[in-house]
Amino acid sequence: MGGREKVVLSRMEPKMHFSHFRLNTFKLRLDHNPTCEKKRMKKTSSKKKARDPSPTEMSVEPWASPQDQAAAEHARSKNSPPAQEQEQPDKLCLESFWSEVETIRQGCGEADLDPTRRDSRQSEEGEQEEQWLADAGLSTLISEDSEDVDKAVLLSTLTRTQAEAVQRRLDSYTLSRRKKNKLPPRDVRDIFSSPIAQALLPESQNSKDLPQKSMASVAKMPFSAVSPEHQRAAPKEEFLITDIAYCEQAVIFIKQANFPLNNIPYRKEDGTLPRVICPKCRLGVTRIQDLSHADMKKVRQLALIDMTALCDLLELEVKRHKTGKRKIAESTLFGVPLSTLLETDQKIRPNTSIPLFLHTLLSFLEKKGVDSEGILRVPGSQSRIKLLQQNLEANFYRSRFNWDEVSPNDAAALLKKFIRELPDPLLTAEYLNTFSAVRDITELRQKLHMLNLLILLLPEPNRSTLKALLEFLSKVVSREKKNRMNLWAVATIMAPNLFLHKAVPSRLTDGAEKGQAEKAADVMRLLIRYQDLLWTVPNFLMSQVRRLNENSNRRYQFKNLLRKIQPDSREKPEKNSEPRRTIKIQVGDLVNGTMEFQLNINCRTSDLLAQFYRQFLRSPENGKGKMRRNGSVGYPDCALYEVGGNIGEHCLDTETHLLDLYNSNPGGEWVIKTKPNGGRGQ
Repeated sequence: MGGREKVVLSRMEPKMHFSHFRLNTFKLRLDHNPTCEKKRMKKTSSKKKARDPSPTEMSVEPWASPQDQAAAEHARSKNSPPAQEQEQPDKLCLESFWSEVETIRQGCGEADLDPTRRDSRQSEEGEQEEQWLADAGLSTLISEDSEDVDKAVLLSTLTRTQAEAVQRRLDSYTLSRRKKNKLPPRDVRDIFSSPIAQALLPESQNSKDLPQKSMASVAKMPFSAVSPEHQRAAPKEEFLITDIAYCEQAVIFIKQANFPLNNIPYRKEDGTLPRVICPKCRLGVTRIQDLSHADMKKVRQLALIDMTALCDLLELEVKRHKTGKRKIAESTLFGVPLSTLLETDQKIRPNTSIPLFLHTLLSFLEKKGVDSEGILRVPGSQSRIKLLQQNLEANFYRSRFNWDEVSPNDAAALLKKFIRELPDPLLTAEYLNTFSAVRDITELRQKLHMLNLLILLLPEPNRSTLKALLEFLSKVVSREKKNRMNLWAVATIMAPNLFLHKAVPSRLTDGAEKGQAEKAADVMRLLIRYQDLLWTVPNFLMSQVRRLNENSNRRYQFKNLLRKIQPDSREKPEKNSEPRRTIKIQVGDLVNGTMEFQLNINCRTSDLLAQFYRQFLRSPENGKGKMRRNGSVGYPDCALYEVGGNIGEHCLDTETHLLDLYNSNPGGEWVIKTKPNGGRGQ
C-alpha cells in the first residue's frame, strides 16, 4: 500500500574450488516516488555498461567430461603463449585482417556493392515481419481461418519476455498492413486471455514470475557473504546457465546494472578468454545432432523468438536480409550453393554432411598444413591458385587430382576462396548481420547466449560446414608453437572471410580500423574457442519443446477419449518403489529384443548400456562382436534413445540420470540402437 517495494536479488560468485559457493545477498528498494526515481536514474546512468555477474551462477562441474577438461587444460598450458600476448591482436594480425578485406573487395564487382539494396529492404518491412512470424511458427496469428487452439499451442510455452517480443512483431506487422488498408491480425493479448489458452497451459498465466521461480529452484543452498577482496582473487571463469531462457537472464542483468547498491568493482576485460563452466543437468547434455528433424524444427522456432527478445533487450538493430536471385557460377566446386554440392556428394557418400571437396581439403591441410609457419596468413601464389582451381573443377570428381603437388599455403588460400565465393554467406544472409552485431555486446555470457541461438538457427548444411571449419581452425591454434598462429592471428585472418559477403551489405569495415578489426576477430575467436558449447541445445529450449509437444498432443485428445477409459497396459510402480523399465533393442542384424532394467536415483545411461553390452554382446553365450585383423573383437557403438511421449526422438547423453528422465517423460519408450556414423562437422 505504501510507495515502496522490497525486491531481493541474490548473486553467486565462484570460489577457487567448485565444490562450494558463496552468495552475497542484498536488498534493492524500488522507490515509486518520481522525484527519487529521477535522481537514482541520473546517478546510475553512467554505470549501465558495468554489469555484474549473473545471479544464477552455480559452482558445479563443467559440462565436459573430466578427461576432456584435463586434456584441454594441458593443451592450453602446453601450446598457448603467455597471456599478455593473447590480450589483443598485434600489428601483424591487424595488417593481415585488412589485407583479407582488400582481397574480398577486389573479388566483388561494383554491382554487388550497390547500396540501393538497403532501400528496397525498408519498403518490405511488413514482409519481413510476416516472414519472421512464419519462421517462428506463428503464421497462424495472422491467419483468419485458423483456430484459437492452433494459435495458443506455441504461445503457451513462451516466457513473458518472449511473448512481448512476439507482440512487438505483431504490432509492427499490424502497422504496415494498416498503411496498405488491410485488416490487422488479432491481438496476441486476446489469444493469451482466451479460455482455450488458459485451459491448455495454466502456467503461462504466471509467466511474469518465471525468472524468479526458476532462479530460486537453481540455488537451494545456504547464503553467505563474499568480500570484494576475495572476489578479485578468484580465478577468471564464467558460469553459463542454460536452464533459464537467455532473454529472461538478460532482464536480470539489466536490472542489476541499473541499481547502485552493488558496490563490487567492475572487472575490466583484458582480452583473454576465460574457462566457461556450464552446470550439468540431470537430464544430460543435448547436442544438436541428438534430436530428430521434427524436434530441431521446433528448437529453431523457439530459438528465433528468444534471440529476437534478446536483441530487443540489448537494443541491437539487426535487419534480416533476403538474397535476390543471383547467377550461379557454371562450375562444380567454387561458387556452388552448399545444398547443391551436398545433393551431388550424397549420391557418392550417402552419410556425408559437408561437401566432399571441403572434407578432402581440410584433411589435406590437417596432414600437411597445420605445422606450416604462417598457415592461413601467408598468401599463396595467385597464378598457381588459379591453375589449381581450374584443375580441381575438371578432375576432382574424376579422382584424377594429385594433392601431392599442392603447397599448404596454396591449399589454405583455396579454403578461404571456397568459403567467400559461396553464392550465399556461410552464416546465411538472414543472420550474417546478427552474427556481426555480437561484437557490440559487452557481457561475455550474453555474447555466448546470442551465438548459441544463432548456431541453432543455421540450416543444417551451413551449421555442419561451419563446425568442420572451426574444428580445423582449432587444430591450427593448438599447433601454435610450430606455425606461429595463435587464436588472435587465426581469428583476424578468418573473420573477413565469414563476415563480409557481396550479397549482404555490411558495416564491418566502418569506423576506426583497429577497433573494427578487433571486434570482428573477437566474435571469430569466440566461435573457435567455445564451439563445443555452442553446438548444444540449452536446457530451457528442451523444456519448451517438451511442453510444446505435450500441448500439441492435447489438441487431439477429444478424438481419443476412449483411450482414457481403457486400462493402461504399462505397469505402474507402487509408491516409494523403484520402477523397472523394459528397453527395446534394435541393433541392426545383431540383436533385436528387449531387456529389463531396474531404475534408482543414481543409475545413468552409461550403466544401462554397460549392462546391455555384458548381457547381449560380450557374454560367452551371446557374443556378437566382429573379429578385427589384429585378433581383437570390435563391438557396435550403441546409444540409448528416448522415443515418443513429449519428444520425437532423442539420443541420450551417457550422463543422463534415468529416473529423472522417466519422471520427465513417463510416456516415452527407450530404445537401444547403433549410433549413426558421425563424421566431420557433426
